[in-house]
Amino acid sequence: MFALRQVRTYCVSAPLILPKEYGLRHSDIFNAKVTPPKESWLYNFDTLASVKLGLVGLHPKVFSAFPRPDLIAMNVIWQQKYRKIDWLKMKTRAEFRTLNKKPWPQKGTGRARHGSRRSPQFTTGGWSHGPRGPKTSFFMLPYFNRVVGLISTITCKFAQNDIKIVDTLESFPSDDPQFLKEMIKTRGWGPSVLIADTTDIFPKNLALASHGIDHINCMPTYSLNVYSMLKHETLVLTYSALRELEEKLLFQLNRTDLKEIIGKYEAPKVVPNYPNTDPILQP
Repeated sequence: MFALRQVRTYCVSAPLILPKEYGLRHSDIFNAKVTPPKESWLYNFDTLASVKLGLVGLHPKVFSAFPRPDLIAMNVIWQQKYRKIDWLKMKTRAEFRTLNKKPWPQKGTGRARHGSRRSPQFTTGGWSHGPRGPKTSFFMLPYFNRVVGLISTITCKFAQNDIKIVDTLESFPSDDPQFLKEMIKTRGWGPSVLIADTTDIFPKNLALASHGIDHINCMPTYSLNVYSMLKHETLVLTYSALRELEEKLLFQLNRTDLKEIIGKYEAPKVVPNYPNTDPILQP
């Protein structure tokens, strides 16, 4: 026997069926008969209860791609390491200020022969093979590993029903943090929420409501990354952010100037010789 849960019903008008805009500009990339487009509900953002405003078509190359957990893990490791710097630095025997003389005579004491207290055998001596920081852990992940890692993360979040699409953030009615918490609780979103829009200037009410809540963050579309999407349980996208995200990922996935893009992160083979000028300031 299963316990029946009480379901709240709201008297709202019937949802509108929006046009199936699943990337008509990129319709030649996939065959809709073989790989049908995905669909998701478009919700409002101005009330506590969620109201379905219509259906939104999603591009299958972004929201139903083959998941690659290995590339997702590689992206997470890359994001954790490229910003890490080891500042530990141990002194060598040449950097100590102790006197560089013999601790005792060469013969006659019965002890081992030593020439200086700076040698690594002594506790007051230097380190022979110690860390010499600062040392960075930066490395560049291959280009398509980053692109496919983003697409795989979005696909997995969508398959787990952790991506919610809202019409706009401008309609958020209150700057009270409690109202935002009640909205998230009423709609059944996860304990941590990431809200993304096309711009980095968010509406005043939403910015003030989410400012003091650590597990609710706002982020522009150009800053979305694998680590942040995995750190938050629910990803909330506006309709404009959804279209911009699809367009950017499809462009990166099918671009042809890969050689020029990869070349930006490679060290130059020949150092140019600029006479009487600073090479750092050269273009």
